[in-house]
Amino acid sequence: QVQLVESGGGFVQAGGSLRLSCAASGRTVNTYVMGWFRQAPGKEREFVAGIASSGLSTRYADSVKGRFTISRDNAKNTVYLQMNSLKPEDTAVYYCAGSRTAYFIRTDYSSYVYWGQGTQVTVSS
Repeated sequence: QVQLVESGGGFVQAGGSLRLSCAASGRTVNTYVMGWFRQAPGKEREFVAGIASSGLSTRYADSVKGRFTISRDNAKNTVYLQMNSLKPEDTAVYYCAGSRTAYFIRTDYSSYVYWGQGTQVTVSS
């Protein structure tokens, strides 16, 4: 079984940056596609970014392209989300997720089987 623990959330002003981390334990996630999702109050959980097992392929939601960067360190069994130029509409609980596939990065949350507890990101205007 895989356990995912997110960290790095917090409160930041618009235009600021945060770096989220997702540490995996229980077993290696090096062969899994990993993703970040977010959920704002009253809204559905939405895909933010994903990264293939090799780290060579990434995918982003249009709303974060050019501002967010997903990366992974397979030696540390950790995935990151660097968030720059944050906007108030980025405010949400951010979740790390793991898929059992290795290459194809899906955007639907039903394709991900491992989930962290989430970390709150609040961006003030």
